[in-house]
Amino acid sequence: MKHTWQMTLTLLAMFLITQLIGLAVIHVYSTAELPYNMQPPEDLEPKFSLMTIILAFVVAIVLVLLLSKIKATLFLRLWFFIVVILAIGITLNSLLYYFNIPYTSIIAALLALPLAFFKIFRRNLIVHNVTELMVYPGIAAVFVPILNVWTIIVLLLAISAYDIYAVWHSGFMQKMAKFQINELKFFAGFFVPYLGKKDKKKIKALKQKYKKKIPDKVLKKKKLRINLGILGGGDVIFPIIAAGIFLIRFGLLSSLFVTLGATAALAFLFITARKGKFYPAMPFITTGIFLGMLASLIL
Repeated sequence: MKHTWQMTLTLLAMFLITQLIGLAVIHVYSTAELPYNMQPPEDLEPKFSLMTIILAFVVAIVLVLLLSKIKATLFLRLWFFIVVILAIGITLNSLLYYFNIPYTSIIAALLALPLAFFKIFRRNLIVHNVTELMVYPGIAAVFVPILNVWTIIVLLLAISAYDIYAVWHSGFMQKMAKFQINELKFFAGFFVPYLGKKDKKKIKALKQKYKKKIPDKVLKKKKLRINLGILGGGDVIFPIIAAGIFLIRFGLLSSLFVTLGATAALAFLFITARKGKFYPAMPFITTGIFLGMLASLIL
């Protein structure tokens, strides 16, 4: 197992909660318009949307790669800052929609602004992971209306193939994760540092010895190894989009099959993965999504 049971369950819980929030947000926007001029044209063809998404994905990767090469960290942080505000704003707007109050989109943006600021510029772990629960549902709500079942299948296959290449062949994903954490000071995905059993025992012994705060010099000498429980944003958002499409087309029960399939596949990956090795999550998640789709159509 790659992580401890506690960390594995924590990551799975955050993944599943985000999926369910995503379905709730998408349900709202199935009858309401997206804020901030994000509503797509009604006559937009899914095939054209698919090609546009893939092209935008390629351009974004190339742009991020170039900007990381020239160390344009401020520009990248501002870019993510704006995206986070919009995404959280879309999610919060869907929640405020039920209260039937005026200017919900403005209120949602004002609430999203400080959350995005602390997420991107203050590196608060609690704020980071809580806001991740709202970022991906908001982004997914933009893409669900412009895709259908066949286009999401093609997109999932394409993303899975890219994930395999980027993790196991080029190592691009590992480099980008390190760049985000070390240079940009944030990570696009769930990010939870934790200590192993041996290091926890060391900390416990030090707390008993130093009844108050443990001195920084002592901690440095102990050379504690901090493990990272991480789950990339792409691994979270694509299952929401797939489940959202099934929600709109076939109803809640069908979408839940897709969500449970993706969650089960991620759990399988966490349990079978080995420590110290990197794995592309999307091929596993895509398999789970496809099995969930099949089960929903059969049952």
